[in-house]
Amino acid sequence: MAEKRSVVPSRRIAEAIFWIRGHRVIIDEDLASLYAVETRVLIQAVKRNPARFPADFMFQLSTAEFTRLRSQFVISNGSGGRRHRPYAFTEEGVAMLSSVLRSRRAVRVNVEIMRAFVRLRRLLASHEQLARKLDVLERKYDAQFGTVFTAIRQLMIAEASPKRRIGFGRSD
Repeated sequence: MAEKRSVVPSRRIAEAIFWIRGHRVIIDEDLASLYAVETRVLIQAVKRNPARFPADFMFQLSTAEFTRLRSQFVISNGSGGRRHRPYAFTEEGVAMLSSVLRSRRAVRVNVEIMRAFVRLRRLLASHEQLARKLDVLERKYDAQFGTVFTAIRQLMIAEASPKRRIGFGRSD
Protein backbone atom coordinates (compact mmCIF):
# COMPACT_ATOMS: atom_id res chain seq x y z
CA MET A 1 0.00 0.00 0.00
CA ALA A 2 1.44 3.37 -1.02
CA GLU A 3 1.87 6.01 1.67
CA LYS A 4 -0.22 9.15 1.39
CA ARG A 5 1.64 12.36 0.84
CA SER A 6 2.32 14.11 4.14
CA VAL A 7 0.07 16.99 5.12
CA VAL A 8 2.97 19.01 6.50
CA PRO A 9 6.62 18.82 5.42
CA SER A 10 8.70 17.04 8.05
CA ARG A 11 11.26 19.85 7.91
CA ARG A 12 8.61 22.36 9.00
CA ILE A 13 7.74 20.17 11.97
CA ALA A 14 11.40 19.63 12.89
CA GLU A 15 11.99 23.40 12.87
CA ALA A 16 9.07 23.86 15.28
CA ILE A 17 10.52 21.54 17.93
CA PHE A 18 12.43 23.31 20.71
CA TRP A 19 14.24 22.17 23.83
CA ILE A 20 12.72 23.92 26.86
CA ARG A 21 12.95 22.86 30.53
CA GLY A 22 14.50 19.58 29.52
CA HIS A 23 11.66 18.66 27.16
CA ARG A 24 11.28 18.66 23.41
CA VAL A 25 8.24 20.87 22.84
CA ILE A 26 6.24 22.64 20.17
CA ILE A 27 4.81 26.10 20.91
CA ASP A 28 1.04 26.61 20.67
CA GLU A 29 1.35 29.10 17.80
CA ASP A 30 3.35 26.64 15.70
CA LEU A 31 0.91 23.83 16.45
CA ALA A 32 -2.05 26.00 15.50
CA SER A 33 -0.34 26.80 12.22
CA LEU A 34 0.32 23.11 11.54
CA TYR A 35 -3.30 22.22 12.34
CA ALA A 36 -4.57 25.20 10.30
CA VAL A 37 -6.55 26.65 13.22
CA GLU A 38 -6.22 29.90 15.16
CA THR A 39 -4.04 29.75 18.28
CA ARG A 40 -6.95 30.85 20.47
CA VAL A 41 -9.07 27.94 19.12
CA LEU A 42 -6.32 25.47 20.01
CA ILE A 43 -5.95 26.92 23.52
CA GLN A 44 -9.75 26.95 24.05
CA ALA A 45 -9.92 23.26 23.14
CA VAL A 46 -7.14 22.52 25.61
CA LYS A 47 -8.72 24.58 28.41
CA ARG A 48 -12.04 22.78 27.92
CA ASN A 49 -10.19 19.50 28.63
CA PRO A 50 -7.77 20.29 31.49
CA ALA A 51 -7.59 16.68 32.73
CA ARG A 52 -6.03 15.65 29.41
CA PHE A 53 -3.14 18.12 29.75
CA PRO A 54 -1.21 17.73 33.01
CA ALA A 55 1.96 19.75 33.61
CA ASP A 56 4.19 17.17 31.93
CA PHE A 57 2.08 17.37 28.74
CA MET A 58 1.81 21.16 28.51
CA PHE A 59 3.11 24.20 30.38
CA GLN A 60 3.06 27.95 29.95
CA LEU A 61 6.41 29.59 29.26
CA SER A 62 7.89 31.91 31.86
CA THR A 63 8.45 35.55 30.96
CA ALA A 64 12.19 34.89 30.55
CA GLU A 65 11.59 31.89 28.27
CA PHE A 66 9.10 33.91 26.23
CA THR A 67 11.60 36.77 25.88
CA ARG A 68 14.32 34.33 24.79
CA LEU A 69 12.05 32.88 22.09
CA ARG A 70 11.14 36.35 20.89
CA SER A 71 14.80 37.26 20.61
CA GLN A 72 15.31 34.23 18.36
CA PHE A 73 12.55 35.50 16.01
CA VAL A 74 10.34 32.57 16.84
CA ILE A 75 7.49 34.72 18.07
CA SER A 76 6.42 38.09 16.71
CA ASN A 77 7.51 41.08 18.73
CA GLY A 78 5.56 43.68 16.77
CA SER A 79 2.36 45.49 17.71
CA GLY A 80 -0.72 43.34 17.54
CA GLY A 81 1.36 40.33 18.64
CA ARG A 82 0.75 38.04 21.58
CA ARG A 83 -0.58 39.42 24.81
CA HIS A 84 -0.10 36.19 26.77
CA ARG A 85 2.85 33.89 27.24
CA PRO A 86 2.64 30.88 24.93
CA TYR A 87 2.05 27.30 25.94
CA ALA A 88 4.57 24.58 25.14
CA PHE A 89 3.34 21.07 24.36
CA THR A 90 5.51 18.03 24.97
CA GLU A 91 5.32 14.98 22.73
CA GLU A 92 2.62 13.52 24.98
CA GLY A 93 0.67 16.77 24.91
CA VAL A 94 0.81 16.87 21.12
CA ALA A 95 -0.49 13.29 21.02
CA MET A 96 -3.37 14.30 23.29
CA LEU A 97 -4.29 17.20 21.00
CA SER A 98 -5.72 14.82 18.41
CA SER A 99 -8.38 13.84 20.93
CA VAL A 100 -9.54 17.43 21.46
CA LEU A 101 -9.08 18.70 17.89
CA ARG A 102 -11.31 16.30 16.06
CA SER A 103 -10.63 17.17 12.45
CA ARG A 104 -9.16 14.83 9.86
CA ARG A 105 -6.28 17.26 9.41
CA ALA A 106 -5.52 17.18 13.16
CA VAL A 107 -5.20 13.41 13.07
CA ARG A 108 -2.99 13.43 9.98
CA VAL A 109 -0.80 16.25 11.32
CA ASN A 110 -0.44 14.42 14.64
CA VAL A 111 0.83 11.34 12.82
CA GLU A 112 3.44 13.47 11.08
CA ILE A 113 4.46 15.17 14.33
CA MET A 114 4.82 11.82 16.13
CA ARG A 115 7.04 10.60 13.29
CA ALA A 116 9.17 13.73 13.61
CA PHE A 117 9.59 13.14 17.36
CA VAL A 118 10.62 9.53 16.68
CA ARG A 119 13.19 10.65 14.07
CA LEU A 120 14.55 13.19 16.55
CA ARG A 121 14.85 10.53 19.26
CA ARG A 122 16.77 8.27 16.86
CA LEU A 123 19.06 11.13 15.87
CA LEU A 124 19.77 11.98 19.50
CA ALA A 125 20.48 8.32 20.26
CA SER A 126 23.05 8.21 17.46
CA HIS A 127 24.66 11.38 18.84
CA GLU A 128 24.85 9.77 22.29
CA GLN A 129 26.67 6.79 20.77
CA LEU A 130 29.07 9.15 19.03
CA ALA A 131 29.66 11.03 22.30
CA ARG A 132 30.49 7.76 24.07
CA LYS A 133 32.99 6.87 21.34
CA LEU A 134 34.60 10.31 21.66
CA ASP A 135 34.91 9.83 25.43
CA VAL A 136 36.78 6.57 24.84
CA LEU A 137 39.09 8.25 22.33
CA GLU A 138 39.70 11.15 24.69
CA ARG A 139 40.69 8.82 27.52
CA LYS A 140 43.00 6.99 25.13
CA TYR A 141 44.45 10.28 23.91
CA ASP A 142 45.09 11.48 27.47
CA ALA A 143 46.85 8.23 28.34
CA GLN A 144 49.16 8.43 25.31
CA PHE A 145 50.13 12.05 25.81
CA GLY A 146 50.10 12.16 29.60
CA THR A 147 53.88 11.70 29.80
CA VAL A 148 54.40 14.54 27.32
CA PHE A 149 52.24 16.88 29.41
CA THR A 150 54.08 15.83 32.59
CA ALA A 151 57.47 16.54 30.99
CA ILE A 152 56.32 19.97 29.81
CA ARG A 153 55.04 20.83 33.30
CA GLN A 154 58.38 19.79 34.83
CA LEU A 155 60.26 22.00 32.36
CA MET A 156 58.01 24.90 33.26
CA ILE A 157 58.67 24.37 36.99
CA ALA A 158 62.46 24.10 36.46
CA GLU A 159 62.58 27.42 34.57
CA ALA A 160 60.52 29.17 37.23
CA SER A 161 63.06 28.40 40.02
CA PRO A 162 65.35 31.37 40.83
CA LYS A 163 68.83 31.35 39.31
CA ARG A 164 72.04 32.45 41.03
CA ARG A 165 73.00 35.97 40.09
CA ILE A 166 76.25 36.63 38.35
CA GLY A 167 77.96 39.97 38.59
CA PHE A 168 78.43 42.78 41.08
CA GLY A 169 75.72 43.34 43.61
CA ARG A 170 74.96 43.42 47.22
CA SER A 171 75.55 40.25 49.11
CA ASP A 172 73.08 39.49 51.82
